[in-house]
Amino acid sequence: MKTMMTAAAALLAGTGMAAAQGELNIYNWGNYTSPEMIEKFTEETGIEVTITDFDSNDTALARIRQGGHGFDIVVPTHSYVQQWIEEGLLQPLDTEIVTDLGNIEPRWMEVDFDPGRQYTVPWQWGTTGVIVNTSLYDGDINTADIFLNPPEELAGKINVIPEMSDVMAMAVYAVGGDSPCTDDMEIWRQVRDELMEAKPSWLAMDYGTIDSYAAGDIGAGVYWNGASMRARMQNEDLAYGYPTTGYPVWMDNAAVLADAENTENAMTFINFILQPENAAMLSNFARYGNGITGSEEFMDAEMSEAPEIVIPEELAAAGKFSPACPQEIQDVRTQIWTELLQ
Repeated sequence: MKTMMTAAAALLAGTGMAAAQGELNIYNWGNYTSPEMIEKFTEETGIEVTITDFDSNDTALARIRQGGHGFDIVVPTHSYVQQWIEEGLLQPLDTEIVTDLGNIEPRWMEVDFDPGRQYTVPWQWGTTGVIVNTSLYDGDINTADIFLNPPEELAGKINVIPEMSDVMAMAVYAVGGDSPCTDDMEIWRQVRDELMEAKPSWLAMDYGTIDSYAAGDIGAGVYWNGASMRARMQNEDLAYGYPTTGYPVWMDNAAVLADAENTENAMTFINFILQPENAAMLSNFARYGNGITGSEEFMDAEMSEAPEIVIPEELAAAGKFSPACPQEIQDVRTQIWTELLQ
C-alpha cells in the first residue's frame, strides 16, 4: 500500500496536481527562498510551507543535532554535507518520488560530497568575495585586504558574514595557504593573527545585511555574490570583488532530515525544485546559479551579464571549491573562530 501511495504521489506531483495535503517545515538560510516559488508549490500540492532561518552552517548543524526541531528539510553547504550524512542526520532520497534527478547539470550530479546524489539535490551555488561601496573607496576591490587590512576609508564600516568556512578559506588563501584544510600550523597562526588584528576595524559580523549595504550603513565586507547583486540593484555604488589570492566557490544543497515528520511532503518538494522553471524562481529571487539544466531560459535577463554572476576570466582560476576538512583541522578552525567571536 505504501509503495502504491508513494507512486501515486510522484505521478500527481509530475502532472502538477495536488499530490498531498498537510505541512512542510524547511530550515534554510535567511532571505534565501523565493516566496513566489513557495506559493506555487502550495497551490499545486496543497502543502503549507513554514520556513525557519539560520545564519551559518554551524548553527544549523548544532540545532539539528539537538533533536526535537520539527524540521523536514535542511539546506547545508557542500563542505558540510558529508558530516550530515556520516552523523545519520539525513535520509536517502526516495527515487519513487524524486524522479527528476536527471535534470541536475552533470557537473553538479557526480559530486564528491554526495556521489550520485543519494541524499541531496542542488539548491543554489555561488562565490564568496568582497563587497565595497565605491563612493567611499575607489581602490582595488579584488583583494582580501578589504577586510584583513582595511583601507582607512573603510575602517569601522566593514561587515564580515558569520560563516566560518568562507571567512577561514579567504584568510588562508590571503596568507599564502593553498587549502582551507591545510595542516600547516604556521598558516593557521598567521590566519589567527590576521583576523584578530583586523577585527577592531570591523563594524559587525552580521548575516542579513542587504538593506544595510543598499542604504550605505555598511561600507564594505565579506559577502556572497547573489546577496551582493541584490544590494547593488538598490545602490549602484556597490561593487563585488574577487580576491586574486583566492575565494570560495560553494553549493548549498537541499536534503530531507532523517527524523522528518513530513517525509513524503519533503520528497515532493525536493522533486519540485528540480524542475527548471521552479529552480529559476530561486535564482531570480536570491540571484545565484542553481545547477538545474534548462533553468536559464526562465531566469531574468540581468542574471546572464551581472558582474556578481559572470566571473571575469582573469579571476576565474582564483575561485576554489572548498573540501570538507578532517576533524583535527576543523577543531583548529573552530578554536580560532570561537576566539574571533568573543
